[in-house]
Amino acid sequence: MIYLDHNATSPLRPEARDAMLRALDIGGNPSSVHAAGRGAHKTIEDARECVAAFAGALPGEVIFTSGGAEANALALRGAIAGAGETAQPIKRLYVQATAHDSVRTVAASLVATVPGLQLCEIPVDAYGRIKQDALAAQLVNGEGRALVSLLYLNNETGVTDDVAALVAVVRGETNALIHVDAVSSGYCQIRLREWDADYLSLSAHKIGGPQGAGALIARDGAPLAPLFNGFQEMRRRGGTENVAGIAGFGAAVQALQVQREEEAARVRAIREGFENALGSFGAIIFGKGAERSPNTSCFAVPGVAAETALMALDLDGICVSSGAACSSGKVGRSHVLKAMGVSDDLARCALRVSFGWNSTQADADACIASLEKLLARISARKAA
Repeated sequence: MIYLDHNATSPLRPEARDAMLRALDIGGNPSSVHAAGRGAHKTIEDARECVAAFAGALPGEVIFTSGGAEANALALRGAIAGAGETAQPIKRLYVQATAHDSVRTVAASLVATVPGLQLCEIPVDAYGRIKQDALAAQLVNGEGRALVSLLYLNNETGVTDDVAALVAVVRGETNALIHVDAVSSGYCQIRLREWDADYLSLSAHKIGGPQGAGALIARDGAPLAPLFNGFQEMRRRGGTENVAGIAGFGAAVQALQVQREEEAARVRAIREGFENALGSFGAIIFGKGAERSPNTSCFAVPGVAAETALMALDLDGICVSSGAACSSGKVGRSHVLKAMGVSDDLARCALRVSFGWNSTQADADACIASLEKLLARISARKAA
């Protein structure tokens, strides 16, 4: 099997697997005061330091969650509930048109359940990046305190946005709270302090850590109410911590930090060669020309439906996707491509190939060869 879907989930790094096995052998509850409990607690705190260093944050600002979706939910729900207990409640929630479905779903639920909360969609350009002038105009013309959710890297196209510039726009117009979804940003530097953001979401399995582990970074002093009460995670997230998952998360970010420059250069070279080969098919590459994660290629061969290509590649033992993993089971039109102005016909042909830590040039070549076979079959049928 050739696995080219790292943006959906990246296979477990050896360092993460080793850390998880060590954590499983400890066997204690991190809230217990005996030796096994203390060992589990230390495992979590060591991982907390690794994740904090990765995100440019302080260890006490790291709240471990079950993944990126929960981190996004905790950021939005927790910020609105927490601010509601102060003299400056949130009245406006800004979510960009290309936001991940986990953000869009929570935002819609909040507007339906929080009295007086207004939802504002931030428009994007043809690359899926926020239009800064439009955001500034929206902020100036609205009333009440705002919570603005920004997407650092789009997991479908790999396009990155200028978070620092966007935060400067927000700070210049309002006293809003700012959330950054950085779940898919493994190969791109994350700088919570430099960005001056209040909340930041991360996920382990996007970078070679285990599924079922993530984190919300909540800057010291930012309002945050827990999704449900509990004594864990500094009383900001209830429930016994996933010690093994957290250990794997910490080991994965530590390994990535050491290897990121070399890995990024290697996968970029693979991606560039892959996209050069796609040019012979007349493929259209979405987001090309913008800053992108080095590992992601979202493309379409006009006239070749995504379903057809996915089945052909799968039969050849090659795993790719047609978009975000959360919606891959229903292979429909991507809201990201729609927001970017891509036509329905072309969007239905969109595929995403995402490379990662264990990808090779041979993997990319095999994918190209499989696509060549598919196109040859389609041409032969048309000629018959």
